[in-house]
Amino acid sequence: MKITTLLGSAKKKGNTAAVLGWVEEELKAQGHDVEQIYLHSKSIKGCMGCGKCRENPDEIACVQDDDAESILKQMIKSDVVLYTSPAYFWGFSAQLKLLIDRSFSLVTNYHQPDHTSLLKGKRIGLLVTGGGTYENNVEGLFTAFDRIAGFLLAEKSGELFVGECSTPDKMPEEKRPWIWPAPWWPESKSIRRIDQDFAQLLQPGRLLK
Repeated sequence: MKITTLLGSAKKKGNTAAVLGWVEEELKAQGHDVEQIYLHSKSIKGCMGCGKCRENPDEIACVQDDDAESILKQMIKSDVVLYTSPAYFWGFSAQLKLLIDRSFSLVTNYHQPDHTSLLKGKRIGLLVTGGGTYENNVEGLFTAFDRIAGFLLAEKSGELFVGECSTPDKMPEEKRPWIWPAPWWPESKSIRRIDQDFAQLLQPGRLLK
């Protein structure tokens, strides 16, 4: 499979990048073609809400000239897209949110019988890291991702929150950090092993309901 990962953190060697790296290692070990896009290095302007992209449902057709279109095109060509972000102010990072907003250009006729998307049927997943726990912190972020998946007509394949993070060098390997959804993994599993399980969820036949 061709898998695109979106690193939504500004830090190339931060917590999100560290956990994503372990997931990517597992995916590559399974023979998948994995390409990471470091969003902080890209020029992505905010969506203007002009609606020009609605005039041609078969193309991205955004009037803005920046890196967003090439990223969206790569997402369209991929079998799986993994969104990743640190939790900032109970939501996505600015880098990832800009791209999510620009994905407005991928969808036409939302809430209509002929609702369609250029990402229809694609598998997408979400990986988030944060300093706190899941409750009273990132619930809204994951709810938003559920709705984004519906908007894009994509299949949500998996989601993972790694909490109580401080710095990558202190990222626990033997001791289980605060993980959500908790029922998936026993206390005895290290974060690397949990990442391996998460990588499995992104593949065909393993759909998170």
